[in-house]
Amino acid sequence: MPRFALKIEYDGGPFAGWQAQAELPSVQGAVERALAALDPGFRAGARIAAAGRTDAGVHATGQVAHADLERDWDPFRLSEALNWHLKPAPVAILAAARVDDDFHARFSAQGRRYLFRLLSRRAPATHDRGRVWQVVHPLDVQAMREGAAHLVGRHDFTTFRSTMCQAASPVKTLDRIAIEEIAVPHGAEYRFHLSARSFLHNQVRSIVGTLERVGAGAWAPDRVRNALEARDRAACGPVCPPQGLYLVGADYPADPFSAAASSRG
Repeated sequence: MPRFALKIEYDGGPFAGWQAQAELPSVQGAVERALAALDPGFRAGARIAAAGRTDAGVHATGQVAHADLERDWDPFRLSEALNWHLKPAPVAILAAARVDDDFHARFSAQGRRYLFRLLSRRAPATHDRGRVWQVVHPLDVQAMREGAAHLVGRHDFTTFRSTMCQAASPVKTLDRIAIEEIAVPHGAEYRFHLSARSFLHNQVRSIVGTLERVGAGAWAPDRVRNALEARDRAACGPVCPPQGLYLVGADYPADPFSAAASSRG
């Protein structure tokens, strides 16, 4: 059966997360139903695997999944057909690509990249409602950058993971945290870019929630280091809500979509 990689974008607001659940809407379930409508080999309970299992309310601009199909589709026609069957769900297949049988969306990934969007202004968000976390107080971007610097590298991130996290070890290597400050009407948007081979459950939201406290002046930047070294969930700042979080990409030894992109010009 030919294997295809899918690059997927979605608004996580209407979903209970990526992972299929019996009684709740999921992104995985929406994509699998679209595949079942197209390919006879996908109708007998077949499943897709993804680079990351995003939580309820979390968005994606570059989720990657793979599926084994009976028909050897032209990748562009596959993506077009899936997008037709996905309507009206806020899910889109950005690209499809034929990949080797040993490609696995989760296990072949060498890194994941996340974006968190934090809006600081008094007036409520309008166009970005449900797509940013909003606070009404000003934030000090330099203080947040100083706090974030303590987290880069290989550490025990017990403080910054959910008590329900099922990872075998809390030790992870955070390769990058970069914080952009972007002027918006009567306020500012702060974009947190985080990269690692893999993340713990709620790690990004725990980190951003803690750094927001630094930006607001409630925490000194050095307190982030103290919280990390405590290895205690109680030392973490508040966990921020999911609507500002985006899975923006997964990295592989070779980009499975590069040929597909070039073939479309």
